[in-house]
Amino acid sequence: MTRRRVVVTGLGATTPLGGDVATSWSALLAGKSGVRTLNEEWASTIPVTIAGRIAVEPSDVMDRVEMRRLDRSEQFAVIAAREAWKDAGSPDVDLERLGVVIASGIGGVTTLLDQYDILKEKGARFVSPHTVPMLMPNGPAANVGLELKARAGVHTPVSACASGAEAIGYAMEMIRNNRAEIIVTGGVEAAVHALPMAAFAAMKALSTRNDDPTRASRPYDLDRDGFVLGEGGGIVVLEELEHAKARGAKIYAEIVGQGLTSDGYHIAAPNPDGSGVQRAIAYALADAGLTTRDVVHLNAHATSTPAGDVAEANALRAALGKDADHVAVSATKSMTGHLLGGAGAIETVFIVKALQERMAPPTINIDNLDPQVTIDVVGDKPRALPAGDIAALNDSFGFGGHNVVLAFRSY
Repeated sequence: MTRRRVVVTGLGATTPLGGDVATSWSALLAGKSGVRTLNEEWASTIPVTIAGRIAVEPSDVMDRVEMRRLDRSEQFAVIAAREAWKDAGSPDVDLERLGVVIASGIGGVTTLLDQYDILKEKGARFVSPHTVPMLMPNGPAANVGLELKARAGVHTPVSACASGAEAIGYAMEMIRNNRAEIIVTGGVEAAVHALPMAAFAAMKALSTRNDDPTRASRPYDLDRDGFVLGEGGGIVVLEELEHAKARGAKIYAEIVGQGLTSDGYHIAAPNPDGSGVQRAIAYALADAGLTTRDVVHLNAHATSTPAGDVAEANALRAALGKDADHVAVSATKSMTGHLLGGAGAIETVFIVKALQERMAPPTINIDNLDPQVTIDVVGDKPRALPAGDIAALNDSFGFGGHNVVLAFRSY
């Protein structure tokens, strides 16, 4: 039986670069950074005082009453999903054939911490009755599912920084397996808060370039010193191809495969030999029916950590072989920071836009390319992609040794 094909028919985002897809993509191509100094009072109490805050606050686009019952991560999901759904044409679909898969690596951590402070300072009767629905990791997916009245299934895969990509792969499989015709999917994160940042800093995972925020995230640069925490999220509408064609939908690209592996190595560090990443790439290509020669673009996980960037770059070189020389590799976290569970989702939005517009985004802040990095990294200017039928990969990896690679092709 012919496998059901899955296409992207809607895009939505709220990021440190812009409040929607158009502004985020425009800023990305212009090489702008969304990282800035934090002005919250608590920032002075922790070692790192920079982050990629979203460019447009939810209060600018949402009703205050609605916001009160939603964690910040849930607000991001609703905002991005509304944009994606509208972009897809607000399709008329059987609700039993409509699903939602939206991930978060941490969930409503700001709600948890804020409500605990209220409990300690004011007492139990002042704790919000919305606390549990706001802090649960499936809250973003649940709220989008409720708004759309989705009945084919609402799911939340959690795999740390690979969560957003894993959600999109899961959504693809739901459509392939005939569980749904349309899935609203992606990932969000809202963890710019004293405790998560202090914890990441204690691990020596964050950049300490507090005096130079826009240049702090520098994947593949020899002087990189850690990632910059970002917030926001990306949502895509996936749809079965014939269903999309029947309603005259705009089709951005086709999602054609995924590769899932685990390292079995360390809770936080990547396996230096990159074998798990190599297998994930091989599985994604096989699932997609592609060869390494078909791939012309790749959005790397590339967080700007000393060990992680080299391990991934070496794995890419090994997995793609001689064909790595014609793959334009972009590291967009140089501009957005690292959105954790939202990273793979917003980078999927960027991959889809890259295929649509035939343009690979730049990687900023590379003053001195690490000599151990032998892949073809796109520099500080966008690079045109070839005409014809082309393919691209999106890499996402997470604490715990999770490896997710998604494969897309032009349509």
